[in-house]
Amino acid sequence: MLGVWILIAVVVVVVLIVIGMYNNLIRNKKQVDNAWSQIDVQLKRRYDLIPNLVETVKGYAGHESSVLEKVTQARTQAMAVRAGDTGAKISAETELGGAIRNLMVQVEAYPQLKANENFLQLQEELTATENKISFARQHYNDSATNYNTAIAVFPANLIAGLFNFRDAELWQITEAAERQAPKVQF
Repeated sequence: MLGVWILIAVVVVVVLIVIGMYNNLIRNKKQVDNAWSQIDVQLKRRYDLIPNLVETVKGYAGHESSVLEKVTQARTQAMAVRAGDTGAKISAETELGGAIRNLMVQVEAYPQLKANENFLQLQEELTATENKISFARQHYNDSATNYNTAIAVFPANLIAGLFNFRDAELWQITEAAERQAPKVQF
């Protein structure tokens, strides 16, 4: 009879450990989801700013239409990415970021535009948003790394495999040009 009680106690302890590991994995996954949502919040803010910025620049630099079209097209593509497709979202956002940087380089040729109060305000808001996106990406990568580590370590990896937990994709630079330091010339 004592052996049965010991067996029951061992089974209960094992079940409690499995439940604890499972709950920990769920908490980590939810942190990754929340971190991704924070990126989405900032991306939405960026999407809302871009049309105003493009319209302001159009008035001064109408003949730079190809640059403006690239920004608009990149914004549209980024907004069209299916929710949950992390890889496609990262790629589309990288392209949009490059288009915005190219637009800002083109703006340098227009002193009147750079002095325009509306443009300056939009540029400041966009810069602040880009900084927030950068911090949100960093937080996402930290959360994803914690989650990926949690599902990889023993014995939690057994529970993760049993319940089909998968690695979260990290936000990484996909274009080689972005890895290189910018050239500054005077």
